[in-house]
Amino acid sequence: MAELYSPILYPRSTLLGMSKCDLDNGRVFVVGGGIGGLATALGLTKSGCSVTVVEQAGEFGEIGAGLQIGPNATRILDSWGLLDKVANIGVLPNNIVMRDAISGEEVARLPLGEAFRERYGAPYVVIHRTDLHAILLQACREAGVDLVTDVRIDRVDVGDAGTSAVASDGRTFDADVTVGADGLHSVLRRTIVGDEPVPSGYVAYRGTVPIENVPEHDRKLDDVVVWVGPGWHLVQYRLRAGKVLNQVAVFESPGFLRGDAEFGGVDEFRAVFAGCHPQVRSALEAVGTDKHWPLYDRRPADFWGEDRLVLTGDAAHPMLQYLAQGCCQALEDAKTLEILVDDADTAVQWRTVLEQFTESRIPRTAEVQTKARMFGDICHARGVNRVLRNELLSHVNGTDLYDYADWIYGGPVLDLLKSRSLTGV
Repeated sequence: MAELYSPILYPRSTLLGMSKCDLDNGRVFVVGGGIGGLATALGLTKSGCSVTVVEQAGEFGEIGAGLQIGPNATRILDSWGLLDKVANIGVLPNNIVMRDAISGEEVARLPLGEAFRERYGAPYVVIHRTDLHAILLQACREAGVDLVTDVRIDRVDVGDAGTSAVASDGRTFDADVTVGADGLHSVLRRTIVGDEPVPSGYVAYRGTVPIENVPEHDRKLDDVVVWVGPGWHLVQYRLRAGKVLNQVAVFESPGFLRGDAEFGGVDEFRAVFAGCHPQVRSALEAVGTDKHWPLYDRRPADFWGEDRLVLTGDAAHPMLQYLAQGCCQALEDAKTLEILVDDADTAVQWRTVLEQFTESRIPRTAEVQTKARMFGDICHARGVNRVLRNELLSHVNGTDLYDYADWIYGGPVLDLLKSRSLTGV
């Protein structure tokens, strides 16, 4: 994978050989065994902590379909020595292409080739969610993370000397610090923040299909294609070395707007997409309709915990999918914690580390959450706004879009990585 990243930004040998703290207070308890929880555990283990991860399900695993992983996150996977595995089982698309789902015209194109990789120091990869989870799970096992299933944590008590997580079956788990990575419907967030998920009114139908079972024009798809329509969109890209096509169809539910308790069913799905371009209608025939997902996020919070308890990932900053950053931001959380602990003195002062963590991460993730909603509005533009969007973007050269992408594919974690390589740490 040497051709896919820039050693000028951070030599791989530097990151993989970082010095480890001699921790006196390095017992970390992670609630939630999804991608964010495992990434947090892996990063902290590499910084010398002893980490336990608990998962409420009977086994570790993920559900869902494809993930888009931008270079702000693939840089992090590379620092853990996992990028080769991710790229080999995933796909490196050539472009991100926006197309008008009514007219079929191309609206914008962001090239993801050599110039993109040189600018951001890493590739753009798409991968099946279960594949990334499996790679992280294996890495955690190899790193010595203690992985425990069938544990539902009801609360975490925080004291001067550490934390005590109490499970629903009465078991307790003591540690020096607890990280809540228990997702959108986080139990720990209820006690720390106290808010509720916010329904967007949009619903997703998604799934994968063997490439030989899709229309001919989609079989050699080498791009991430986003078909944008008035109040709806369809995303397409290939996964698993190109052997399957991932498709996600999202639309604003008329039933939700009416206030119906049940909304987003198959009849709505078919009616909303009835007027789209023939190529989109053809693609939708391969989208499974047996299950749908109402889409939620939460408003950005300015408090994720303190002392020895903190939230990360979707528990801290769940976001709508329009910037493809949910997973990426969870990986940024994990790498930031790793660096802060690794840079600490011989005994980690967890209060200081978590203060630094939230000071760094809250503004960054709040910006991504907010702009994800804004980008959703752009994708779903109606009427004259749709016409103006298409006209404005038609005059932007693809590589000029890099200037608009710098904020998301760079960011504070890249600054930390650069500083470490430049100082020789």
